[in-house]
Amino acid sequence: MNGINRKYILDANIFIEAARRYYQFDFAMPFWNFLKNQAQQNIICSIDKVYDELKQGNDRLKDWVINDFDDYFCPTATTSIFRNYQHLVQAIQTNSQYNQRAKDVFMENTNADTWVLAFAMTHNYKIVTHEVIDPNVKKRVPIPNVCEEFDIPYCDTFDMLKELHFSF
Repeated sequence: MNGINRKYILDANIFIEAARRYYQFDFAMPFWNFLKNQAQQNIICSIDKVYDELKQGNDRLKDWVINDFDDYFCPTATTSIFRNYQHLVQAIQTNSQYNQRAKDVFMENTNADTWVLAFAMTHNYKIVTHEVIDPNVKKRVPIPNVCEEFDIPYCDTFDMLKELHFSF
């Protein structure tokens, strides 16, 4: 599945990087309107844990998230998502690649990354993140590393935009 047949879940860094760097609100509103339009069509979403993280800011992104994208953060408090969350946590806990601090951060209930992964597993969504795979990392658990281990599809913003035929 790709293109409009695929559903995407956005990691927090997708919103943050776009707002701070390459798709700032001052000149790239078509990007933000596109995200909202795709969410209205049930093609993209994010989760409540990402929403909680983004609401902590004090910037235009926080305002946009609350006023324009609020309805497109899905709840993670479901039995099926929690089962996958537990499965992921158990797998990482027994993985010898990561140090204990990385495992502890991954297992924190407030860590949106783990919930994004669990949501994607549960609903067969493609994760959109700017994190990159790192087979040698020990100090953190990157989303793409877990995606590779559990066969969860992932991409970055630009690949998603290409797949969804976005243009300015």
